[in-house]
This record gives sequence, C-alpha cells and structure tokens, in this order.
Amino acid sequence: METTPKVSVIVPCYNEEKTITLLLDALTRQTYPKEDMEVIVADGLSDDGTLQKIEDYQALRTGLNVRVVENPLRIIPAALNRAIAEAKGEFIVRLDAHSVPHPEYISRCVSGLEQYLGDNVGGIWKIVASENTWVAQSIAAAASHPLAVGDAKYRYADSAEEVDTVPFGSFRRDFLLKIGGYDESLLANEDYELNTRIRQSGGKLWLDPHIQVQYYSRSNLRQLARQYWRYGYWKSIMLSRYPGSLRWRQALPPLFVLGLVVLAITSLWLPAARWLFLSVLAIYGMALVISGLDIALQQKRFSQVFGVPLVIATMHFSWGSAFIFSTLKRLLAKGSVA
Repeated sequence: METTPKVSVIVPCYNEEKTITLLLDALTRQTYPKEDMEVIVADGLSDDGTLQKIEDYQALRTGLNVRVVENPLRIIPAALNRAIAEAKGEFIVRLDAHSVPHPEYISRCVSGLEQYLGDNVGGIWKIVASENTWVAQSIAAAASHPLAVGDAKYRYADSAEEVDTVPFGSFRRDFLLKIGGYDESLLANEDYELNTRIRQSGGKLWLDPHIQVQYYSRSNLRQLARQYWRYGYWKSIMLSRYPGSLRWRQALPPLFVLGLVVLAITSLWLPAARWLFLSVLAIYGMALVISGLDIALQQKRFSQVFGVPLVIATMHFSWGSAFIFSTLKRLLAKGSVA
C-alpha cells in the first residue's frame, strides 16, 4: 500500500543541468525519512540536459521520489503554484534547482513547523561560488557582507529569531493555499511578497541558523548585474502594493544612485555640488576598499581586495538603477493614463 508523503519539496527549474543532480544528491542525503518525502520539479520546458539528468537519477533507484510537472508559463511563481497543486504532503519545503540543503534541512524545517515557531520557517543562505574564478569567488564572498546586504539576517544570523523574510521557506500546505500561494504577476521578489502577505495576515516568519542551504552565486559581473537589475525592478513594483514592507536596506541603493545623479547634474553649475559629489564618491570608494580588504584578510584571497568592491558596486548600482527606472516607468504610465 502506497503511503502519502508528509513533506513535498517543490523546485522551480529551467535549464539547470549543471546543478540539478547536486540538489537531488543533497535531498537523498537528508536525515528526514525518504518514504515520507516527495520532490516535485516544476520544469519550464528546459531545452538542455536537465530532464535527462533527472531521468538518469531516477534510474539509480536511490529511494528518492521525484516527479516532474510542466510549467509552460516559464516563470518561478507559476512553477511554484503548479508544484503546490500537485503536492500531496502536509508540509511544503521550497528550494531552488541550484541550491544544496544541509542534511538536516528538511527535518529542522518540519520540526519548526510542528512546534508552531512560525508559519514560514527557514534558515541561512550560504552563498558559494559557482566557478573557481576570482570574480565568482568575490561574488560569493560579498553576498554576506553587511555593506552589500545590510540587515538581511538570513545572510549571517547566528541566533534563532522572528524576521521579516527567509530564503525559500517551509510551510503547512493548507496555510499556503489559504493565503493564495505565490503571486504570478511578479517575475522576481515572489518570496518576499509572499512573506509580506504572511506577516500582514498575522503570521510569523521564523529563522533558525541551524537550517542551512548552499546557493550557487552568479559566475560573472554581467550575470550579477542582470540578477540585481531584475531584483530592483520588481522590488519597486512589489513595494507599490505593499509600501509598509519597505526596509532601509532596500531604500538605500536607489536613494544613493538618485543622489549621485542629482549631484552630478547640479555640479555642472554649482561648485559646492561638485565637491559634495566627489566627496560622496570618495567616501563610498573607501568603504568599498575597506570591505574588500576585510574579506581578503579573512579568506586570505588577495584578489578579493579588487573583486569584492567591484561586486558590491555592481549590486548597489544595478539594484538602485533598476528600482528608479521601474518607479519612473510606472509613474509616467499613470500620468499618461490620467
């Protein structure tokens, strides 16, 4: 007699042939009983070797129950909702195809939910380099530095506490359906938007630093810039719906970029603005260099003296510029309608 799984791991996926096996291996190594767990991969019509990798893994008969469902819309929120609709477990654990959860990840998530510590229970994001290059290593290192991520506690917290968001997350399936699942109108920030609705409904988000997952960073500055442009663009849209969810770490990059633009323009006429513009750039540059030196000394990688400042600046300017562009685009669209 087939037993109903207690946990459904849902994974949005598109062209992840390089990392999907790493995720499946990590799920096979979970301390949580495999007979009480299913893995649902919502695939956005991958055209690389992802599906073949999954099929090959299933042939190994590791005992891991893996199912693939199609996600024809090819966006992450739709993939997650498609997987939730197919899920049979009481608990939902959301992961990515380029993540590697710690062996106790699912057990600790389920334990937190069973103790009602939170309506969404998650942990720490450990960013690792996707390639053995100085740029990729710098991207991974910068991802947990306060100058880059502010007070995002899921990057560096060492004590369990209630927070405003957690990466990925785990939920009771009934609760997730009750609040409407993921918002398919967003192409990014879908996790934060969901967490905002959880908090607005009176729910609680719980971060346990013993719940850890490795996440593979982008491998070069171009990919990183595109990633953070997408984050900033859709964060503006998300905040237009939930302005009360704004955190200072999200406000600073667009304010900084906007301030530099204003100073650069006014410095054409006002010498004081010119000196202030140069002073701000000098202070920012010094902060970047200090952060690079700090990480380089900690990790004993000289290349990060140069790499980390480049990475942090890329994150700030891409995110901030996209946020401003998205906001202006939306305001102009409203003005033309009016």
